[in-house]
Amino acid sequence: MSSPLVEIKDLNRFFRRGGVDVKALANINLQINKGEFIALMGPSGSGKTTLLNIIAGIEKPTSGSLWIDGAEIQRMTEGRLAEWRNHYVGFVFQTFNLIPVLTAFENVELPLLLTGLSRRERQEHAQTALELVGLSDRAHHYPKQLSGGQEQRVAIARAIIADPVIILADEPTGNLDADSAEEILMLLRRLNTEINKTIVMVTHDEMAAKCAQSVKYLSKGVLVQPDVKLAGVQV
Repeated sequence: MSSPLVEIKDLNRFFRRGGVDVKALANINLQINKGEFIALMGPSGSGKTTLLNIIAGIEKPTSGSLWIDGAEIQRMTEGRLAEWRNHYVGFVFQTFNLIPVLTAFENVELPLLLTGLSRRERQEHAQTALELVGLSDRAHHYPKQLSGGQEQRVAIARAIIADPVIILADEPTGNLDADSAEEILMLLRRLNTEINKTIVMVTHDEMAAKCAQSVKYLSKGVLVQPDVKLAGVQV
């Protein structure tokens, strides 16, 4: 049997505030297989985004271990970590994080400027990514000329342009209307089922979570069983 793509063991994350340790995550044990689509749910402040950031290598755990595709992430140097993240992780944010003075095409192409690809290769990749999210006809539009759903599709194209191993999405439908949210969720599902992308999505939305293959619930920094009722979350 193949080993999991993501393996988290006894992971803890504490913050020091006012001379007191504040628990963000406690004794997290989690495995994610290649090609799996999981949703992380729980009340605000439950540690969902912190866990996502640790998987992305943006934050480091206080203790415990995180292995992704055989690499122990928390032991990497900052330089090695940045290189690893560019290759392995595509991050989708709730607020899109597009650069307003760049076109959709230029926003998507941006991550490839850090690679050794030629200009022609970068442009081919960007065009392919925009076609995949259904926005090739908006390539030369600026973010202010796009709807929220279109902006998020541009953000997803940017996240997948380097062909990452894992896509991490933090409330990707949080700023969208119902129709746009459904479009984004269907796109994420396609990336999972048709291209076999591994996806970890943080969401408060029960309908969004139904697009995932499995749901993990966090409460006060602890992973709880699915049959546990969380405040504000229908389980």
